Amino acid sequence: MFQTANLLNTGKVFVTIMGELVILFIGISFLIALIQRYISTEKIKTILSAPRKGLNSILGAALGALTPFCSCSTIPVLVGLLKSQAPFCGVISFLMSSPILNPAIIALFLTFFGLKVTLVYAAFTFIFAVIIGVFLEKIDMEKEVKRVSIKGEMQEEITYDKLQGSLFEKNKKVIKSALIDAVGLFRQVFPYLLIGAGIGAFIYGFVPENLIVRLAGKSNFYSVPVAAIIGIPMYIRTETMIPIAQVLISKGMSYGTVMALIIGGAGASIPELLLLNSIFKKKMMIAFVVSIFAVAVITGYVFNIVM
Repeated sequence: MFQTANLLNTGKVFVTIMGELVILFIGISFLIALIQRYISTEKIKTILSAPRKGLNSILGAALGALTPFCSCSTIPVLVGLLKSQAPFCGVISFLMSSPILNPAIIALFLTFFGLKVTLVYAAFTFIFAVIIGVFLEKIDMEKEVKRVSIKGEMQEEITYDKLQGSLFEKNKKVIKSALIDAVGLFRQVFPYLLIGAGIGAFIYGFVPENLIVRLAGKSNFYSVPVAAIIGIPMYIRTETMIPIAQVLISKGMSYGTVMALIIGGAGASIPELLLLNSIFKKKMMIAFVVSIFAVAVITGYVFNIVM
């Protein structure tokens, strides 16, 4: 009887999470595709390359927050910015904020965690992205960048400023192109959404609450840095992690532990580090990983205090 009830609860949670994710992700994907049509990578390079004393790091973090790139897809943009000699602090702030603070993540946070959690998360990750950009420039980490180039030509972006025709025709083309991209991205990500919803539902139905509280509750001081360490090498899409995180919190895991895991995983995955290794020298690689770890741990402890 108990097992049957657990299975029924697990099924209900799975259907609920999956339904939310499908509706939300299609909408988010479409909006993201539209943003990328109006804020092209070339436009990002132009904005960041202009000398604005004291503002470059803020602009870099802001553009990173507006552009929906994951950790790996940020790298080609990063190379382009470095080759165009954009200010180093702005480039690093962009690199820090884009994978952990973008429209997709914010929308998912609002849906699953609410406004307060989203505001605290957004504020801390943005501020840290700015600070780290300024700090790494101050200690001359710009010297730790290799001479880089992109092999092969990147596919040409379909952006608003490159289209021909009337205002109506250009916007129509942009919307159609964004919709095609959104559907294509949804097809690619759908298996990950299934996995995330499935894991979340399983945890809800079968993992004992007291076990999660003991291992990763507020009373366990070391759960935050351990989660950050686990998150950094763990390559898991944020779309998969957030629904799992919601269930973990409902079962007793502290907000701080969850945030450390999300930031560590989104900010410095193994594939991203392998790509960055072709761009950065050893000292800069260490500085980057330490920065992500510091953001994850400090944000985690702050969440445990305020939530």
